[in-house]
Amino acid sequence: MDASAVLAILFGERGADVAAASARGARLSTVNLTEILEKIARRTGTCDAVLPTLAELKIDIVPFDQHQARLAADLKPRVGKNDSFADRACLSLALASALPVVSADRAWADLDIGVDIRMIR
Repeated sequence: MDASAVLAILFGERGADVAAASARGARLSTVNLTEILEKIARRTGTCDAVLPTLAELKIDIVPFDQHQARLAADLKPRVGKNDSFADRACLSLALASALPVVSADRAWADLDIGVDIRMIR
C-alpha cells in the first residue's frame, strides 16, 4: 500500500473508501510509514494515533530489506525523474511480494514495471 492511499484513509480524502477496502492484509514499507508519520505530524502536531489505526486496519508493516533496496535502485531509471525514494520503496515491496499496489499517485497509472497498480481515485 502506498503512503498516499493510507493518508487518504487517515485524512478522510476522496478515495478513502476504496483504500480502506484494500487495507486488511495490505503491506506497508517502513519507509512509507516514515513518510506517513511525517505528514501526519506536520498536519496535526502528533502522530501518536497512526500505529494503532494501522493495526485496526490490519495493515502489515514490513521492514525495508536488502532485496527491496536493490529493487528500488533498479527502479530509479524506470519510474521517472519525479519519483521519491519512498515511491520506489513502495514499488519494490510490491515487486518483492508479487502483490498489487494501492495508490492515489496518478503518476503511477501508466507505469509499466511489472506491478499491478490500483488507483483509489
